[in-house]
Amino acid sequence: MHALDMITAKRDGQRHSDAQLRAWIDAVAAGTVPDYQAAAWLMAVFLRGMDAAETHALTVAMADSGRRLDLSVLGDQVVDKHSTGGVGDKTTLVVGPLAAAMGLTVAKMSGQGLGHTGGTLDKLESVPGLKVAMSPEAIIDQARRIGLVIAGQSQDLAPADKILYALRDVTATVPSLPLIASSIMSKKLASGAPAIVLDVKVGGGAFMKTLDEARALAEAMAEIGRRSGLRMACCLSRMDAPLGRAVGNALELREAIATLRGEGPSDLHELSLTLVGLMQVLALHSGQPDHRRSEMEHALRDGSALGLLRRMIEAQGGDGRVIDEPERLPTAPVRGMVTAEASGWVTAMDAEAIGRIALDLGAGRRQKEDAVDPAVGIVMQVGLGDRIAAGRPLAEIHAQGDLTADTAAVALRRAVTITDDPLPALPAVVIEQWVRL
Repeated sequence: MHALDMITAKRDGQRHSDAQLRAWIDAVAAGTVPDYQAAAWLMAVFLRGMDAAETHALTVAMADSGRRLDLSVLGDQVVDKHSTGGVGDKTTLVVGPLAAAMGLTVAKMSGQGLGHTGGTLDKLESVPGLKVAMSPEAIIDQARRIGLVIAGQSQDLAPADKILYALRDVTATVPSLPLIASSIMSKKLASGAPAIVLDVKVGGGAFMKTLDEARALAEAMAEIGRRSGLRMACCLSRMDAPLGRAVGNALELREAIATLRGEGPSDLHELSLTLVGLMQVLALHSGQPDHRRSEMEHALRDGSALGLLRRMIEAQGGDGRVIDEPERLPTAPVRGMVTAEASGWVTAMDAEAIGRIALDLGAGRRQKEDAVDPAVGIVMQVGLGDRIAAGRPLAEIHAQGDLTADTAAVALRRAVTITDDPLPALPAVVIEQWVRL
């Protein structure tokens, strides 16, 4: 089928066959489809949609457009975890070591942050010397020896998705359910894990703003996994406020280390244990997400989970001393405390605005080629539902200069709502969870 036929068929609401989608994606990956025709097809999909079978076929074709990582040599207890992105979301840095301490194997390929959402690789690369570029052979070897590896996505991982995503970004076709689901899951299929836990964020700081949108995306991704023979689980979690207190790369790594010591913020602790519980259900093919919760708590208290993070850091060339001496991580020269202008209750936080403040400080990137400052960011001193008095600390700004710190302070006060009346009930970070074995 020619490009014009693909565009016309989808424009008119027709469905594509598996063979048509395979040929189309092969042509996109080979560079024989002009950008303007690929963009027209994306808009047709955006407007007309795809059914579950089409979305699955598109995903598999994109996964097969590059090299697939074969993790079967690591056994059946390999589990991956994916988050749809948020502000202060450092769960991978907690979940990976904790899952490995529970006997699972975590061989995860992660990405860099873009826009107001942070990336796991950026947080890890704040460790002096740590490398995330690894060959498939090195990934498998480290996973076999340690049970934990977090590496960067190779350039040949679902290359067709990279081409289409770049076009979606400039043609207003990003918010399309089949295109979002196939983009995420094509990389997950190519990453090779037989079981995947999805952490789909919901709220102002997430891509999916409403519960219905988040649930629909979770179901679409789970169906792709099911059709591909994977075991799938999903957690819908809140992103109305930053997860934890820290927003910024080295700052978030510090908070993850504290959480692995059992000293982290309650929302990050709760979400991490929920995700690891789901990973264990998938690995064991049965059980309930919280049936080994006491063992997970013990792995935090006895240092075994934290020890695995240290081993992973050292195996990837990083300075493992940051675990006990976090001052070895990059630190910003300017620290400014933002204080509350009124007394009352913290009833709302604009997570997206806080993420953009961190972006303006240099903690993120607007374009993929931008550099990231690992030292800067924000550490909230209050959480949702807290009572605060006027003049008391609201947040600490970590910046490279006084001017950027002052600008961030003004914006941060606007991002936090303080009222006379408390929240009627503090929302739980975990909204719902389910498993598809």
